[in-house]
Amino acid sequence: QVQLVESGGGLVQPGGSLRLSCTASGFTFSRYVMSWYRQAPGKERELVATITSGGDLTNYAGSVKGRFTIFRDNSKNMLYLQMNSLKPDDTAVYLCKLVYYGREYWGQGTQVTVSS
Repeated sequence: QVQLVESGGGLVQPGGSLRLSCTASGFTFSRYVMSWYRQAPGKERELVATITSGGDLTNYAGSVKGRFTIFRDNSKNMLYLQMNSLKPDDTAVYLCKLVYYGREYWGQGTQVTVSS
């Protein structure tokens, strides 16, 4: 069955960096667009970044453009989000998402807290 497992979150100071990972299984990873979302307390879930199946095209929310990089390793069924110059407003649960045969699949999320 489809499974997405995020990891790599934690507590980081403003200006710091983190790399999130999403381990995918149960489907042919290299054939599908993948996305990172985030949800902060009391706020709606928002799209952070998307990457095409081959990794050649990416798209970012304006709030993270130039600071975050989405990339993937299709040989390892892994999706990543490199986050630099983190701000307190980046504090949220980060989730990876797949749309597979018309259904959305989500991981359980990984908490990122940016605080001094």
